[in-house]
Amino acid sequence: MAVRNNTKNCSNAIVTLLENHGVTHIFGIPGAKIDSLFVALKYSKKIKLVVCRHEQNAAFMAAAFGRLTGTVGVCIATSGPGVTNLVTGLATATSEGDAVLAIGGEVPVNERLKKTHQSLDTTSLMMPATKYSAEITTPDQLCEILGNAIRSAESGRPGAAFVSLPRDIGLADYSGNVQETWGKKLLAGPANQMAIEQALTLLNGSKRPIALLGMQSSDTAFSEHLINFFKKSGIPYVSTFQGAGAWVQRKGGGIYAGRVGLFRNQPADQLLDQADCVLTIGYDSIEYDPFIWNTDTKRPVICVDTIPTAQDNAFMPQAELVGDIGATLNALAVDLKINLAPAFLGRAHDAVQALQVTIDEGGGMQQFPVEPLRLIHELRKVITPETHVALDVGSHYIWANRYCAADHARQVMVSNGQQTLGVAMPWAIAMSMLYPNDRILSVSGDGGFLFSVMELETAVREGAKFVHVIWNSDSYNMVAFQEEAAYGEEAGVSLGAYDVVKLAEAFGCKGYDITSADELPGVLTEAFQSKVPALINVPVDYSRNSILMQNVIQSFVN
Repeated sequence: MAVRNNTKNCSNAIVTLLENHGVTHIFGIPGAKIDSLFVALKYSKKIKLVVCRHEQNAAFMAAAFGRLTGTVGVCIATSGPGVTNLVTGLATATSEGDAVLAIGGEVPVNERLKKTHQSLDTTSLMMPATKYSAEITTPDQLCEILGNAIRSAESGRPGAAFVSLPRDIGLADYSGNVQETWGKKLLAGPANQMAIEQALTLLNGSKRPIALLGMQSSDTAFSEHLINFFKKSGIPYVSTFQGAGAWVQRKGGGIYAGRVGLFRNQPADQLLDQADCVLTIGYDSIEYDPFIWNTDTKRPVICVDTIPTAQDNAFMPQAELVGDIGATLNALAVDLKINLAPAFLGRAHDAVQALQVTIDEGGGMQQFPVEPLRLIHELRKVITPETHVALDVGSHYIWANRYCAADHARQVMVSNGQQTLGVAMPWAIAMSMLYPNDRILSVSGDGGFLFSVMELETAVREGAKFVHVIWNSDSYNMVAFQEEAAYGEEAGVSLGAYDVVKLAEAFGCKGYDITSADELPGVLTEAFQSKVPALINVPVDYSRNSILMQNVIQSFVN
């Protein structure tokens, strides 16, 4: 006779451990090798199980929770293809600094070396995509492995961890004690004092210092420390697509000269070129290759981060400050005595003005299909401090990252390291669960949208609300304009059309087709009042996309 839920088994112990750690949602798809964990979750009073339509999207949703809460987001999948479908999501999480714990089902331990149904060495498969990958092969290992996995995912530069759970282990009794300290995050202090003094010597001796803010600078845990550092130092700063942006300046810290990334042609790049000392904060070279922006390797570079720098011919810091970023910035601020060159400050203000001039052009653009800057102009008007934004990858993501400013830390989510298509909608669903009373905006191209369109059913079932804007060019346009620059022609980028309104209605959502630029304000306003997800199809004219690479096309070709 079947037992409905053996509360003494390992699956229930896993649920208890995750409850103790503060996990509130788990995303996944069931299957025979992991079903005991789904049964255990059915009886949890603290964790909501969200059944998804694709394992990759479950991993994306978990990653959003990890990035926005600082506690591991959790996803689960069954053996074989269930686990393989997690790989893209976990690789993305590790590259973007998102703490994720993935648990994958596996065949029973005594069948692991047999060629049986859905057997696969998933721990080896996951090693390149995660920070930690291990299999539980005996019940007494359960909390040890899970605790280490969670610590690995949340510590240093956050990322993904994978734990393989054989079916018989999930069903086996667990006799251990699930203590609340399993997986507990360790608190770090500031960097070594000698390194701090070395950095101060370099900073205080510079006349044109600049800060480059990377992905981990946008962690909400460091927000006040970051603002206070720039209030004290007054130095200009630029940001990667994921780094802390305009909100630092708006709260009184420094001069924000804009974002850098992909192509070295922004006002922020020009200012970065003129600096005689560069301070990177939470920067990872995967965000913006050092050989692109750090052309003057003789000037000193100072790194503030939670982990040692990956050394690079174009990125060899003279001072590395490894520790808690907030505590390190506080320690640096105490003895800062920088004498900034007035001309350099003037150039920083010029960069700010140059960005604004470009942004202002969008308001007067009436063409149809809609010009990117006009669409940016309209989106900026609806992005309030209470709006959370999820960007997919494509030409739209370059325009939005350059010209849409954020009001607070991690207001805008983007995949900048792996540039993974399909992230926006799953992130928006997760955001809606985290911030049910706020406005959620997600953006994708027509190509990336179909990568995760099936999760509209999940969104409606779970009561998620968001507005999703599709920049439609009937193509993989970000690839197209780079091919044009490199080869003088496009290849393999054309896509077919689909009816966004009918598709939305089929899932119980609201759909809109834009037929003129002037419709955008009214449609956006109406869409944000919808009680169900709203899709807005916007035909976009990308014919001027070459300006995204202006003045760098020759170096790109070479």
